[in-house]
Formats: sequence, structure tokens, C-alpha cells
Amino acid sequence: MAAIGVLGAGTWGMALARMLCNMGHDVQVWSALPEEIDVLMATGKHPKLAHMELPEDLGYTKSIQEVSGNKDILLFAVPSVFVRSTAKAVCPYVADGQVIVDVAKGIEPGSLFTLTQVIRDELSRRQELSKVKLVALSGPTHAEEVAVDLPTTIVAACEDLDAARRVQSIFMNPKFRVYTNDDIHGVEICGAFKNIIALGTGIARGLGYGDNTAAALITRGVREVARLGELMGCKPDTFNGLAGIGDLIVTCTSKHSRNLTCGMLLGRGKGKEEAIREVGMVVEGIYALDAAMELKKKYQVELPICEAVDAIVNQGMSALAAGEALMERMGRQE
Repeated sequence: MAAIGVLGAGTWGMALARMLCNMGHDVQVWSALPEEIDVLMATGKHPKLAHMELPEDLGYTKSIQEVSGNKDILLFAVPSVFVRSTAKAVCPYVADGQVIVDVAKGIEPGSLFTLTQVIRDELSRRQELSKVKLVALSGPTHAEEVAVDLPTTIVAACEDLDAARRVQSIFMNPKFRVYTNDDIHGVEICGAFKNIIALGTGIARGLGYGDNTAAALITRGVREVARLGELMGCKPDTFNGLAGIGDLIVTCTSKHSRNLTCGMLLGRGKGKEEAIREVGMVVEGIYALDAAMELKKKYQVELPICEAVDAIVNQGMSALAAGEALMERMGRQE
């Protein structure tokens, strides 16, 4: 069995911590918010996963040094905007050869790094950490379902397939099937951009559009993300697999999707801050928009769905006007 440190006590981190602990692994959870640890230890419950029972032998700590030391796996389960600060904090305690698994999804504005690249960038400040293995764990997954052992599939992606297979062997169980892929960049691009497409799908729902529109946005969304990914050197097959179309479908259709819900609120006329507040959790698609617009400019690629969502979220265009402009643009594409 493996010793696993979980960085982050949100819904996804805790759903995975519970699953791994129930598999017999030695799991310890850390949060940047000490009060979160206090609540979890006192109640054995996560406030946003009411149906999830946490194992009694699940460990907790308020020390980032303790959670980072002597672990077979370090699991980054913090929101994308906190990945760099968390990587900086753990850097002094990481051993060379450490396997780090990131389950957050996003692109860092400015650097345009994927999140494993952000972690690598921080760890590179210690030259002796050249052998650290970074794996992206991504796919069509909602914490609410993993928390109650509903069947789920996911992709462990790493350029070093041996590292991906190591993660596969630790996380795999009869209800949680893990596939491997060496196109880590493609998998992470899929994970970041599907949230934006889900925002767009939610906006369409909020405007009163139906299933036909949602299907169009999902299908054209796959092509939009793949078009960018191919220019970035990613493998086309990645976008047609679990990390691509699979994750896009679940995020654009599920009642558990924060991005879909936020989009619906935007489509009904709510402002960005009000919509995020009503969702009550991190909406990663909002944070991914700036990077998407930077990548559009860098690669000179058309991203009509992302552009329409950005126009609504960041430029104040009405959802109806942006939606009509998007439908007109999509009608002219191949």
C-alpha cells in the first residue's frame, strides 16, 4: 500500500482521499485553511458532500511539511489559482523522484503554463529535484459520484508512462478505472478548456435554448479545443477520449457541474460575481478565460465559443447578443 499526502480539502480532494483510504492506503489530508481540518476531524463529514462518510483512519494535518514528507504520492487538489503558491510551499520538503499527481484543471494566465508545468516551474528552483515525476489525473469525474462509489473512469497522463502506470496501479479499483496517456499537455488543455465550453452551454440554457443548442456547443467545443491543441503539438486522439469529449460531456450536462450552473445564472442575467457567489464553490472556467484569450492571440486561432463566453463574463456584452453572434459565427465554420 502507498503513503499519500493530499494537498487540499475541497470536494474533489476529499472524495479521492476517502476512496484511497478505503482501498487500504495510508492517506493524510492538509488544508491551507486550518478550520477546514478542524471541521473534518470533529464531524467526519465534508460540508458539501453530505452523503459521504469519511473513514476513521483517514489522517489530517495542519503542517504542510508533515503532509509532504515521506509520501509515495503527493496529490495536488487545490483550486488552479492556488497551485503555484502550494507548489512553492511544498518545494522545500519534496524529495527527488517524488511522484506528484495534479487533479486541478486550468491554465495559468501570463505564463500560459498548464498546472503540472506550474508545479515543475516552482520545483525547478531546487536543482536537485530533476527526477520528480508529474502526473495529471483528469477525466469525466464529479466528486459527488466518486464520494459514493459510483462507477467512474479517468486518465493518468505523463510523458513517462511508467509513472502514469504507477499512479494507475495505486488509484485503480473496481469502481474507479484508470487509463494511461503520455500526452499530458493535451490532457491538461482538455481539462482547462472544457470548463469554458460548459460555461457557454450553461449560458445557452439560461437563455432558454434547448438540447439542440447544447449538442452543437458540445460538438463544436470539441473541435475548438482540438484545433488549438493540435497547434500546440498535442495528439488529436486525446481530444476524442475520456479527457476530451468525455470530460466535456459530463461538465456540460451534469447537475453537479459548477461551470454549467454558473453559465445558466449568467444566461439569466446575473453578473459574474453574483453568479459565482450563488454557485458557492470555485468556478474554474471563469479563471481559464484570460489564458484562453492569450492562447488565441499567441496561436492566431479561432475560438468562437471561448470568445463569446469572454465577451459576456469579462466585457459586459449581454448573453443574448453574444449568443446570437456566436450562432452566426458557428454557421460559417466548417
